[in-house]
Amino acid sequence: MGTATLLIVLNLFGMFPGYLSFGWVADHLGRRKSFVLYLFAAAVFVPLYAMARSQAAVLVLGAVVAFFGTGFFSGSGLIGSEIYPTRLRARALGFTYNGARALSCVAPWIIGWVGQSKGLSWAFYLCGGAFFLASMMATQLPETKGKRLE
Repeated sequence: MGTATLLIVLNLFGMFPGYLSFGWVADHLGRRKSFVLYLFAAAVFVPLYAMARSQAAVLVLGAVVAFFGTGFFSGSGLIGSEIYPTRLRARALGFTYNGARALSCVAPWIIGWVGQSKGLSWAFYLCGGAFFLASMMATQLPETKGKRLE
């Protein structure tokens, strides 16, 4: 299996359905529960993915990690638009999106350093830990399902 095949499988069977499903799940479970679910599932599956040794496990677990690990991004605009009042919304979303991008610019360096010094599995465990912390932080989000926008 080549890299292109792996990326196509992850995109078609993991990321794309994850992006599409988040809104539906958020409409049924609520925004906060959906974020917690997706982030916690990613926290569980990323370390399992690090332990995968067969091609089948890499494909299946990779698609599951891609589903949850990227699916929650679809909710960022959703919950951000519902949390911030109209007069601040564009500025607040720009700040939070770009602030997160600025902070995440160190992630490749950290993951590379951990992977090189401790092994690639430890880099995955670190990502799983970050997803877990994010899921715990998501428990503090206000529930905005069904609320009128200000």
